[in-house]
Amino acid sequence: MAPQKTAKRKVAALPYNVRNTKAGKDKTTEPLFERRPRSFGIGQDIQPRTDLTRFVKWPKYVLLQRQRKILRMRLKVPPAINQFTQTADRNTAVQLFKLLSKYRPETKQEKKTRLTAQAEKVAAGQKQQESEKPSVVKYGINHITSLVESKKAQLVVIANDVDPIEIVIWLPALCRKMGVPYCIVKGKARLGTVVHQKTATALALVDVKPEDKQALASLVSAANANFADKEDVRRTWGGGIMGSKSVAKTTKREAADARQVKLK
Repeated sequence: MAPQKTAKRKVAALPYNVRNTKAGKDKTTEPLFERRPRSFGIGQDIQPRTDLTRFVKWPKYVLLQRQRKILRMRLKVPPAINQFTQTADRNTAVQLFKLLSKYRPETKQEKKTRLTAQAEKVAAGQKQQESEKPSVVKYGINHITSLVESKKAQLVVIANDVDPIEIVIWLPALCRKMGVPYCIVKGKARLGTVVHQKTATALALVDVKPEDKQALASLVSAANANFADKEDVRRTWGGGIMGSKSVAKTTKREAADARQVKLK
């Protein structure tokens, strides 16, 4: 009986991941920079920081602030409201608040101390002397209105973020009519710190000391140049600023319309 031929069996191929590791060993590695792959499984490497802003449940007042800002950008804003977006530049504002800080009204504690000292003098039998009325910054929208109408105010400072805006929307027009210089600055809270209040819609300077008259005159000239004498600020509409997606869609549509016109 003839011997049977035995077929040669092929050895099974290596698994894919083993082949890759064997092939990768041939590559030259840089000894200075060791590769350290990280594993982000449970209890292993710390996850990288991600921006979770979109997943935060913001308070209602924050949402309203953001929606109001977007609406003011999208909707067309009349010139009477839009003029409050134009505020005094930084240098003018710094000089203005330096001057206002010299004429801050007295606090409740300072007033109490002054009146107590006067009462003690009267109780001791001393004659009370009449003191001059101090020159301080005036605040309160009704008080400032009466000062502007009587032309006693030398400079009116208006906040740009008063809410509701109807409280001060008419004040620039009244100042122009009565010939009183005015300016618009950022921050009702910033004005409030001058007069020891949380916020202040407007402030007014009625009288200053002789040494500060030159500083006041330069501020008045800057205020007139930037606000009262600028007619384009009072006639410019605001808003109408669309988002990036809307702008891209409009641009695409306009480009398509232009191509259609060329084909015709």
